[in-house]
Amino acid sequence: MSFARINIDQAKTLIRDRQANVVDIRDRASFDAGHIENAIHLDNETVSEFVSTADHSTPLVVCCYHGNMSQGAANYFGEQGFAEAYSLDGGYALWQQQGGG
Repeated sequence: MSFARINIDQAKTLIRDRQANVVDIRDRASFDAGHIENAIHLDNETVSEFVSTADHSTPLVVCCYHGNMSQGAANYFGEQGFAEAYSLDGGYALWQQQGGG
């Protein structure tokens, strides 16, 4: 496995203390309606450019709706050479529910 699952508190710590990048793989309308601050929206058309231009040494938190699809995506990023790829358990739904912003 090329990724780890993390909870909301762990993600907040990574974002705050280590300036982790956050990528959101939900559909554009859902992303536009609300997302984690400074998150980058990725879809099939933008993922390749992100992989080729992003700093692979910066921790990467992958967010989806509920934390299921992000596991496959985080694994993909790990396989692409990201040193630390994380799937956000509970996804944006739980982030928002817990007042994540």
